[in-house]
Amino acid sequence: MIGIALGALPPPCTPSLLALLRQAEPATIGHFHERGFLHGGIRAMAGVTRSVGTAVTVRCEGMDGSILHHALGQLRAGDFLFVDRAGDQVVACIGGASVLAAQLRGAAGIVVDGCVTDIDELRALGLPVWARGLAARTTRAGGQAGSFCQPVDCGGVRVHPGDAVLADENGVLVMAPAEARALAERAIALQQAEHQTLARLRAGETYPHILNTRLAAAESLT
Repeated sequence: MIGIALGALPPPCTPSLLALLRQAEPATIGHFHERGFLHGGIRAMAGVTRSVGTAVTVRCEGMDGSILHHALGQLRAGDFLFVDRAGDQVVACIGGASVLAAQLRGAAGIVVDGCVTDIDELRALGLPVWARGLAARTTRAGGQAGSFCQPVDCGGVRVHPGDAVLADENGVLVMAPAEARALAERAIALQQAEHQTLARLRAGETYPHILNTRLAAAESLT
C-alpha cells in the first residue's frame, strides 16, 4: 500500500482499570475467555514482566519505517505500541534506539508482529517487548506508506486503538475497555480460589477429584 493514514490518539484506559488488570493473569482469563489472545509465535523478548496499557497501533510495511518514527513521537505514558508488519518476517522495525525513545515517552510496552533487533540493548533497557523473532536487516526512512492509530492485525487479532492490554511472558491479550473490568475481576477471583486447590493437592487429594472431573462414556479396555 502506498499512502499514509493518520488517526487520532485514543482515550487512555483509566488508571483504576489498569490497576485492576495488573492483578490478573492472561492465562487465567484464558480459562474462560476466547477472544483477543495473540498467536503464541509472538513471544516475550525483553523486559519480561506483567504489563498493562492502552493500545496505540501502527501498520509498518516492508522497509519503510517512517510511520514508526511518527508514532514514537506521539506516545504517552501508559501507551502500548502494537506494530502490524503486514506479513514481513525478515526486516526488523524496532531496535535499541526506538525502544529507548518509547521508554522515555513512558510507554508500557511494544508488540511487533514481526522482527526486532539489538536484543542486548533491548534487554538492558528493560522495556517489555514482544515479537516473532530477531533480524539484522532493518527498516529505512521512506515516508511513503503506513498507518497510525487505525485498526491493525497482530498475531491473528484485530487490535483497535484504545484497547486495553494485559501481557506477560505467557502471551498478550487485548480487550475492549468495556469488557476488560469484568474479565479482570473474574480472573482475580479464580486466582484467589486456586490457592485452595493448591492446598488440597499438597494435602494429598487428586486433581480430578478436586475438579470433579467426569469422563463421558469412556470405553473399558480389557
